[in-house]
Amino acid sequence: MDTMSLAQEPNQLRILLAEDNRVNQKLALIVLRKLGYRADLAVNGVEVLQALHRQPYDVVLMDVEMPEMDGLTATRHICQEWSANERPRIIALTAYALRGDREKCLEAGMDDYISKPFSSRDLVTALQKAGY
Repeated sequence: MDTMSLAQEPNQLRILLAEDNRVNQKLALIVLRKLGYRADLAVNGVEVLQALHRQPYDVVLMDVEMPEMDGLTATRHICQEWSANERPRIIALTAYALRGDREKCLEAGMDDYISKPFSSRDLVTALQKAGY
């Protein structure tokens, strides 16, 4: 199946990529672009919260290990501040792939989990689960 055909109305989906590593930023943005999406960028959890106060997002692709405020802490703040139907879907996009890491992300309030390195298929699957 062609993954390009899976992106429905990609320009309508508001994605925030939370990633501090420049190489990972570039790779994720390239994969998103190939799927027909574009994303705004935040380099830590503090910037994620600031971005969410400026405008709503449908999806946050959230790294776990970031400076200033990690993704788990940022997710907990999001879940406290916005109701479930007002906040974006939060998808962990992380190198944390040890036993129990997925559960830590979900317990913090994340909706899904993708481990790095990820494929475009992984991302499409997560976006489809989110209803996009």
